[in-house]
Amino acid sequence: MGVPAELMQRLSMAEQHEYLTRLRPSRRTLLRTGALAAGGTAVAGLLPATSAAASPTSPTLITSSTRHGTTVVPFARHLAFGADPRTQMRIAWQVPAIVKHPFVRLGRHPLDLGQKIPAEVRALHSEVPGAIAPVDQYYLHVELDRLLPGSRYFYGVGHDGFDPADAANLTSLGEFETAPRRKAHALSYTFTAFGDQGVSYDALANDTTLLGQHPKFHLHAGDIAYADPSGQGKPVSSTGANGTDVFDPRVWDNFLNQTELVAKQIPWMVATGNHDMEALYSPNGYGGQEARWDFPGNGPSKCPSVYSFIYGNVAYISLDANDVSNEIPANKGYSGGSQTAWLAERLYFLRTQPDVDFVVVYFHHCAYSTTNQHASEGGVRADWVPLFDKYKVDLVINGHNHVYERSDALRANAVTRSVAIGATVDPAEDGTMYVTAGGAGRSLYSFPVPDSYAGHEVAHGDVPSYYWDANGNKVTETIQWSRVRYTGYSFLAVDVAPAPHGRATTLTVRALAENGTEVDRFVIRRKAGEVGLASRGVPRPNENLSAS
Repeated sequence: MGVPAELMQRLSMAEQHEYLTRLRPSRRTLLRTGALAAGGTAVAGLLPATSAAASPTSPTLITSSTRHGTTVVPFARHLAFGADPRTQMRIAWQVPAIVKHPFVRLGRHPLDLGQKIPAEVRALHSEVPGAIAPVDQYYLHVELDRLLPGSRYFYGVGHDGFDPADAANLTSLGEFETAPRRKAHALSYTFTAFGDQGVSYDALANDTTLLGQHPKFHLHAGDIAYADPSGQGKPVSSTGANGTDVFDPRVWDNFLNQTELVAKQIPWMVATGNHDMEALYSPNGYGGQEARWDFPGNGPSKCPSVYSFIYGNVAYISLDANDVSNEIPANKGYSGGSQTAWLAERLYFLRTQPDVDFVVVYFHHCAYSTTNQHASEGGVRADWVPLFDKYKVDLVINGHNHVYERSDALRANAVTRSVAIGATVDPAEDGTMYVTAGGAGRSLYSFPVPDSYAGHEVAHGDVPSYYWDANGNKVTETIQWSRVRYTGYSFLAVDVAPAPHGRATTLTVRALAENGTEVDRFVIRRKAGEVGLASRGVPRPNENLSAS
């Protein structure tokens, strides 16, 4: 690599991107070898000097490597909400080679798909001499706006030579449903969540069981495909030795193909974890993710995977904990504080909406966990937990630790109420519930004490653990908040039951093993409309964070 190992370990994500860019072949070399388009027209992301590899290209692009459309079959379809799930849906997919005129057809019936909607091409070229052989990947995207709320649509993706409306291709169609209008008492639904999936038999088993819960959407709390299996945010080499990471971009093809079972019909909403920082494509490490995924785009401009949306009477916030991580600091502080400032403003806004009863926040690094491998992230506790306390966030979902673990109700890093399996908690009075749901498919971690879960409970007691401080050190602690622990592949299914104003509305949180066995359950209850108005005492972002 040409950089001393001790220096590699200290490079920021932006410094790594600059270094890797210098290693790429020059544009003149690419033209000489025929890697670029005939006539000098390039696919976005192929030019080595491009800082944002996810830039869009014309849907009419033709290059010397274009294959006849009849020989190319789209794959890896995945959906995502726009900022307004009632009227916006994003469709993405892949093709293994450049095609002409990619498009989506959309309709209310599978036999009436309507006109072709041109797609945007986002291409990635991955190459590091001696580490990554040249790989080209083509991601296609269509943004659908002005959809009808609470409506079912059918869609097909295609290109010249492959039309989903042809009788031979009708089995390739997908479908989705937009969110209904925001009438809190009118909608009951289920959503699912996990983190740390990757590509494995257990990952596929989780997806299959998850689909049986009939969720309206799915939350992925970071560490998505594990194309970078070491996840330390280090420069790339062929071996991963001497303070470097290895990276295989082709893993993304396998992951997106695996998740198509769910994601072609259920919006798959991702947050980014430490294994999702990829310095090859952009200074912030997220150029690759911006090529593959569609994000709502209503968060701070520096943070693509930071956003929020409202579905029914619940607001959801996705955060990027790489920005505050003490344990893995490759991207620490990259937002310049804009993410935390946005979070404060967003929580205030959501807590003043008269039809939003619950706030669910999901991100990767755990505020509270006791595994031997990662335990708790002190940066999250320092920067975000005071905001969760201030705005009485109802549920926080994390990954990072490859287990299931659930806290008692917490406020200011202390137990405010013990919450046994099957119990009900009122966050307005009792505190926030924290869940680690990192058993989606990667190899499992371990606890320093025995598991305790439904049907296999052990006496509750002290647990020796640690958290990561601002200097990247482990600080030991003995805690009492670890209520449920399960070392097994699993995911969350959350049942939302709204109610008319003044009546009890609930979130029933269930943890399910990959075979569908329930390992935990608790209920979060509020009185519908109890927050809703600023005049009822919701503190503004610039007020003291210790405010209750």
